[in-house]
Amino acid sequence: MKNSSYIRKMLAFACSFLLLICSQVLAGQKIHTVFFEGEENELHVYRINGSKPGKTLLIIGGIQGDEPGGFLAADFYADFLLEKGNLIVVPRANFPSILKKERKINQDMNRKFLDDNVSNYESKVVNVLKKLICESDCFLNLHEGSGIYSSKWESDKKNPKRFGQSIIADDSEVKGSDSKESIHLERMAKKVIEKINRHIENKEHFFHFNNHRTNDPDSVHKEQLRSATYYAYHICKIPAFGIESAKSLPLEQKVRQHIYAINAFMEILDIIPQTPGIDLKKPEMQYMIISVNDSIPVVVGKMQRLKIHKGDTIQIHDIIANYERGLSVDVIGLGNQFNDMKKRLVVNEPTRIVAKKDFYKCGSVFLDIDSKDSKAVMQLSVSESKQTQILRYKLKINGKLKMVDNYGHVDIQRGDKLVIEDILAGKVDPSKYIVNFKGFVGNLANNSGEDRGYVIDTSKEVLMKRYSLNKRGRNYYVLTTLNGKEVGKIFIDIQL
Repeated sequence: MKNSSYIRKMLAFACSFLLLICSQVLAGQKIHTVFFEGEENELHVYRINGSKPGKTLLIIGGIQGDEPGGFLAADFYADFLLEKGNLIVVPRANFPSILKKERKINQDMNRKFLDDNVSNYESKVVNVLKKLICESDCFLNLHEGSGIYSSKWESDKKNPKRFGQSIIADDSEVKGSDSKESIHLERMAKKVIEKINRHIENKEHFFHFNNHRTNDPDSVHKEQLRSATYYAYHICKIPAFGIESAKSLPLEQKVRQHIYAINAFMEILDIIPQTPGIDLKKPEMQYMIISVNDSIPVVVGKMQRLKIHKGDTIQIHDIIANYERGLSVDVIGLGNQFNDMKKRLVVNEPTRIVAKKDFYKCGSVFLDIDSKDSKAVMQLSVSESKQTQILRYKLKINGKLKMVDNYGHVDIQRGDKLVIEDILAGKVDPSKYIVNFKGFVGNLANNSGEDRGYVIDTSKEVLMKRYSLNKRGRNYYVLTTLNGKEVGKIFIDIQL
């Protein structure tokens, strides 16, 4: 019995010693983990461990893809070094929806944290996020909300049902899992709000505490029962908050407000950071690394051309740009609707590869087809982009890809959903063109005439008859201009 007691003590000592060694090894480290690598929903998680132990704050951005203020703010914290405490940073929880600049793809990811049995990529990501939430001492979900929250009705854009400029919690307090003492969510949030509002000049844009009282029978926010913050509050018993900047504000202002909030929560939790600066520089691709038929990869610069044979298989291995995260590629006419990075794709006609940083297009390279014998061994050659009169359009009709030649006609049915995804062009960067569906306004707040990327639902009254060729709402055209001059056009014929 004495021997077994001695062995147990020695094992306990050994385990404690190993834990001490592991904690010392991890202290001051940054760990980058990639979940679902190579899949459309690739998920990047950054763990930053302080030199001294402390509490862990989880920061999640981009759970809904049309809210860039959150995921761009989270980006800054993935590169932190900490003196004390820990961060877990998930800048882009829902990368496919960010690439499409949409709230959701299959389901709203922020409504899948409780009693959800639908299996899709969102489910896989949520399962990872659940584990991260319960590993943390506090959780921040970074959002952009419609309108501006007010505890009383002031207008349609400012009332209790709006979310913008508020910090949301599911109750005023939460009982911790390890003690009977409550954690005062409202008190924490109001301390943070005081710090944020010091930086806001316009009092109309001040932040306020927004208690959803999610468990109360008369709560008007029962949809939050399925949210990430409620999961943290109800299951993991940790303080959790939604940080909601107003969608209508300028992007840099939204990013700054999220950063003010994160820094304030870190101060409350005694997590000692290095404060990041904000540099929202224009995304610019420098070059892509591409292999053909599994050959040694070649470097192709922005707006350069790579000559290949018809039927060759290409693979884009990496993008080098002035940003490290949020990068993807779209091989026009091939691949999937999200990200073609690392995909092996067979190319049978000339095309363009578009680099994107989140949903911002930041550069292109071109693939040319060599007209010589395709069986001949060809030395891969990269050349500068040349002037060409070829202009083609990449459309999606009810989710199906269609390539259309310049001045061609497209027949669709009334009720079809049409998206002008992009154009294939020559020497000029395609982002310099304006592609305008005459009779449709994609962005009502800023009608620039650029209509790429918008869903044109022909079952709704979104098309203006007076711009149709016959004034009857059946024949429209898409006009492409460069520096105000027409360079192309296609015709959209709607069948009744």
